Amino acid sequence: MNAPGLLIGAARSSSGKTTLTLGLMRALTRRGLHVAPVKCGPDYIDPAFHAAATGHDGVNLDSWAMDADLIARLAARAGEDADIVIAEGAMGLFDGAPGGAAGTGASADVAAMLGWSVVLVHDVSGQAQTAAAVVRGLAAHDARVNIAGIVLNRVGSERHRRLAGEAIEALGLPVLGALPRDESVALPERHLGLVQAGETPELDARLDALADFVEAHVDVDAIVACATVAATGDVIPDASRKRSVRESSMTAEAPVAALDSRSPASRASGMTSGAVIPPPAQRIAVARDDAFSFFYPHLAQSWRDAGAELLFFSPLADEAPPDDCDLCWLPGGYPELHAGRLSAARAFIDGLRRFSDRRWVHGECGGYMVLGRALIDAAGDAHEMAGLLELETSFATRKLHLGYRRARLAAQHPLGAAGLPLRGHEFHYASVIREEGAPFALAHDAYSDEPRPAGLARNGVSGSFFHLMA
Repeated sequence: MNAPGLLIGAARSSSGKTTLTLGLMRALTRRGLHVAPVKCGPDYIDPAFHAAATGHDGVNLDSWAMDADLIARLAARAGEDADIVIAEGAMGLFDGAPGGAAGTGASADVAAMLGWSVVLVHDVSGQAQTAAAVVRGLAAHDARVNIAGIVLNRVGSERHRRLAGEAIEALGLPVLGALPRDESVALPERHLGLVQAGETPELDARLDALADFVEAHVDVDAIVACATVAATGDVIPDASRKRSVRESSMTAEAPVAALDSRSPASRASGMTSGAVIPPPAQRIAVARDDAFSFFYPHLAQSWRDAGAELLFFSPLADEAPPDDCDLCWLPGGYPELHAGRLSAARAFIDGLRRFSDRRWVHGECGGYMVLGRALIDAAGDAHEMAGLLELETSFATRKLHLGYRRARLAAQHPLGAAGLPLRGHEFHYASVIREEGAPFALAHDAYSDEPRPAGLARNGVSGSFFHLMA
């Protein structure tokens, strides 16, 4: 039986979604419930906090990058042994982009597909009865979406709570709580969002404080009662459909050796837009530490399901990629904050260079920058990197690059044949000083049909700022 689920949404970013989500997750976990965490949209940082709050790894669901079948399978798997699924939305509830695989990427799409109710956290600072007008518009905007209740945030006084809350309740929508203004519960932030969970001091104490804060001001039981069981039919596969999924070429019964025995063209054929990409190798060395932490759990799980082995190593601990692996994957993260340590990690740098002599190396975003010649940090100091690609990047002059990306492989690659469609996103502040060579892919954003070169590929080494989702 699938666990009931709900989605925490808002009218805009910075409304209090993360505060309510983490506090609720931790409060229910302390009560002994198995909470399955979900993050809507492309995000690496929030899911790590979700895992810390619940003790369970989460999953990202994104209707722009993923097709409906993949969303259904990932959601069903997340809820298999759980008591409740709690999803945190991204940006505003209906914010998205055109040209998605199953929708616009809006959090509302995921709630509608899976039949989850929405609990709306609404920032009422600077508002009183006008909050009801905003909530009315959100509740009526999409008939597929059920807003089951409202939690007010940044309430200034009891009078403020009554003015906003009574106006909303007059619409027939229950107000489930009111969080007062309290900056003491805020989590530390940096340029890509929150400081990573593993770097947050006294994280357990902070999560408990968030849980105490939410329990003191919100009717937690009423929120739990809003959770709804996921829809059936075309959304959540029945038992026979689940068996057919497990019997597909992307499951544990089909080893990677069988996948690799096919030509790249056959691997690319039949793959629907927004599906999971098969593993690029049998044994994959994956960098994992505070500099390389942006690796989607659903990719790791799907690659393991297909029979691949993932072996993790830490460049910051001066570890080289394991020599018995077939491919090295350098995820994104924060290498700019550790550029000096990475440059001085000679066992890592020399081991990566030796590895690339015989086996493929791929880097995403931060990993891509480490594959280049040099990385200039925010202070303007240049640090030598691996030198495997003709690339120099800088944080001395920051510029935000953000958005969904559609891409096609420019040439044959361990991920598949030339032309294989990929979906993902880009999110970084680095500027490219020099980038010379053949591209890894041809990519464009959600608002353009003109593909442009993305990243580099040379002699079995590749990378780009593109984060792969599906």
